Order: sequence, then C-alpha cells, then structure tokens
Amino acid sequence: MDKIDRKLIRLLQENARYTLKQLSEKVYLSSPAVAARIEKLEELGIITGYHADVSLEKMGYHITAFINIEMDPKQKANFIPYITTVPNVIECSVVSGSFAVLLKVGFPNTSDLDLFIGQLQKYGHTETQIVFSVPVSYRGLAISEE
Repeated sequence: MDKIDRKLIRLLQENARYTLKQLSEKVYLSSPAVAARIEKLEELGIITGYHADVSLEKMGYHITAFINIEMDPKQKANFIPYITTVPNVIECSVVSGSFAVLLKVGFPNTSDLDLFIGQLQKYGHTETQIVFSVPVSYRGLAISEE
C-alpha cells in the first residue's frame, strides 16, 4: 500500500460517495487507475464496505446503550447465533477483561431496552450504560499518507 492508496482510503472514509472523477482529481490519477486501486483494496479486504451514516434518533431509536455481558465461554456457541438475529444490535464485540461480550444497541425506549436485557440475562450477568451524548462519533481510522 502506497501513499496514494492511503489517501484514497482516507478520502473514502471522509465521503464514500465521492465519484471516481472526484477521487482521481484529488490523487492526480486517471479514473480507471483509481478504480483499479479501489478494487484491489477491496479484494485485499482493506476496504470491507460502504455505509450510510444514519441518525438512530431520527429513525425512532431514542435510546443507545452499551451492554457488557459476563458469560461462560460455553455459552458463546448459543449466544452468537442468537445475537446476530436481533435487529437492535448495532455492534457485537467479543472482548477481554471481566466481561466476555460488549454490545452497542439502539431501542425506541427504555421499556424495550429493559425487555432485551432480560432476554440477555439467560446468557450471563449484564451491565448496561445508556448513552447521553456522543461528543466524538464514528470518524474512521486516522491514516497517514506516509
């Protein structure tokens, strides 16, 4: 990966809707050359997708929370298939420390969140933090062009 690839990644994180023409103007290459580089970055698994940044609140999900779950390792085999089916789960990470799993979830209200937490407790002890504000939202990986 060279300086141009890094710049393309930075630009696409900034705005995945840049056209090939716009990207080519910013990296001083032809559109076909930029397209080939992006395709290679995708094939290598460096670029894994393109996403819309959606306001949970405007979509009716007024409660965002992080839920830690303490879990016996044997429970993961049942838990992972279950959690992948829950549409309110924005992100699920297996983590180190005293908890085994960290979830980021969105719900319309605290009653729905409470019901979900009750369902999770069959897998282990939970600890929940409700988000009040997000001073730094997702901004992508800082990429140097060196």
